[in-house]
Amino acid sequence: MNRVETIIKTLFAGNVVLIPTDTVYGLAALPTEKKAIDKIYALKGRPTGMNLPIMVSEVRDLKTLGLDVNDNAAKLFDSTLVPGAITFILGFKTIGIRPSWLERREEVAVRIPNNSLLLSVLKRTGPLLVTSANKHGSFYSPNKVSEILKDLNGEPDLIIEDGEGKEIPSTIINCRYTPPLIERSGLIPIETINEILGYE
Repeated sequence: MNRVETIIKTLFAGNVVLIPTDTVYGLAALPTEKKAIDKIYALKGRPTGMNLPIMVSEVRDLKTLGLDVNDNAAKLFDSTLVPGAITFILGFKTIGIRPSWLERREEVAVRIPNNSLLLSVLKRTGPLLVTSANKHGSFYSPNKVSEILKDLNGEPDLIIEDGEGKEIPSTIINCRYTPPLIERSGLIPIETINEILGYE
């Protein structure tokens, strides 16, 4: 069984996978598996009231989630930054169907990662909840699996190691505002984003 099949089997069994991304290592779970989601919160020490980010394999997956991709978001999704280290905060369309696991959310953080292994998994599983593999509230994300495991409260069910990750996370941009609001500086410079959007 290859790595993609192993990861998919583990996720569909309701478990948590430590997986490399194009930025920091992430903890991944299916959004419909409450046991796995609860474990991610416990591993990170993250407050359960704070929603987890979503990763998808392509832009059209956003429609199945009922998300509102406005003009600014569309420009960025169509740019060379995607797939890549940019996380979008998006709201929902007023009319449309969304999955039951998103019913109580007003907005989501969503990203298309530039990592071939993770994209291969996402194409098979559909959207996943993926969050940085570090203690909640930490400004530092360990880039080695051995350090990550020391940092977490316990161990994920499957560990996929693929060298050192980056220590800097994705840039978070809230596209619900005009102009969009940078909520976290990350790998992609703000100047690059503003140039694409046409803002000074």
